[in-house]
Amino acid sequence: MATKTTTPQHQVAVAGATGRMGHMLIEAIRAADDCQLAGALDVPASPAIGNDAAAFLGVASGVPVVADIRTGLARAKVLIDFTRPEGTMAHLAACRELGLHAVIGTTGFSDDQKARIAEIARDIAIVMAPNMSVGVNVTMKLLEMAAKALSTGYDIEVIESHHRHKVDAPSGTALKMGEVIAGALGRDLKECAVYAREGVTGERDPSTIGFATIRGGDIVGDHTVLFAGTGERIEITHRSASRATYAQGSLRAVRFLAGRTSGLYDMFDVLGLR
Repeated sequence: MATKTTTPQHQVAVAGATGRMGHMLIEAIRAADDCQLAGALDVPASPAIGNDAAAFLGVASGVPVVADIRTGLARAKVLIDFTRPEGTMAHLAACRELGLHAVIGTTGFSDDQKARIAEIARDIAIVMAPNMSVGVNVTMKLLEMAAKALSTGYDIEVIESHHRHKVDAPSGTALKMGEVIAGALGRDLKECAVYAREGVTGERDPSTIGFATIRGGDIVGDHTVLFAGTGERIEITHRSASRATYAQGSLRAVRFLAGRTSGLYDMFDVLGLR
C-alpha cells in the first residue's frame, strides 16, 4: 500500500535568504511539516545568487536564490521579510500585485512607509511586528499591565542591547515597548520619548519615557524596561540567545494569515493577546 503524501499547506518565500535571519527562517521552514520553502530572494550583488537556498544546511531544496522579485515569489503564497525598509517596500509592492500575504519583521520604517504599508494591507493580509518572538510579545503584554499599575511615582527607562551590525537605534522592539507603555498611560510616545542625554539636562521629567542603546559584539537582542520608584525598582527583561525564536514566531504568523484576505495585524493578534 502506497504511503499517502500531502503538499504542505504553506508555501513560503524568504527575503534576505542568505543572511543570518534568512538562514534561520529557511531551517525552520524545512523543519515544519506544514510549510515548504517556495522562494528565496537576495540582493543582486549576493555571491549566493543561483545557488540552492538550503546549501548552507548541506542539503538541496530545489529552490535557487534569486534577485528578481517576481521570480522569487512565483510559487509562494506568503513572504517572510526581515531585510531593510527600502527592500521590504519593493517586496510588498510585488506581493500586492501577485496576491501574496506577508510577514514583516523589518524595522526602521518612516511614518510615510508605515502609511504605505497600511494602504497595501487593504489588498493583502500582512503581519508586521518589530519582534516576532513569542516571548517578547508576552513581555509586551506584561509591560502594558505594569505601566497601568505603576502609572504614577515611577520613572520609566527602556534599555536595549544588540550586535555591532545593527543599523537602526533604538531597536524596533524597544520603540514598540515604548509605544505599548505610552498607550497604557494615555500618552503619545512621540511627545514623551527621550532618546539622548548629554551635558546638563536638568531634572528628569516624570512624564517622559527614556531610551538607552548599547551596540557591541554578537548580542542577539536584550531588552529591559526599568520602572524606578522611591525605595524600589521593577525590571522586566527579555533576552534572546538565538534568532530561532524569531523564526518560530514568524511561522506562527504565517499560519495566522491562512484564510485571511486583507488587513494589517501584529503579533498580539497572532497570539490572541488583545
